[in-house]
Amino acid sequence: MMTKNQINEREQLKMLTIEPLVPKDHLVRKLDAAMNLKKLATWTWQAI
Repeated sequence: MMTKNQINEREQLKMLTIEPLVPKDHLVRKLDAAMNLKKLATWTWQAI
């Protein structure tokens, strides 16, 4: 049986980002700077 505290912990959301995990000189950052990935995402969602 779960206690009230365990139930509350289970319902909590935790937001995180990978920004601090990717080095500043990583290829992914260079590609992101060179390409308009937001436009690509829009086209992809429209195609579905």
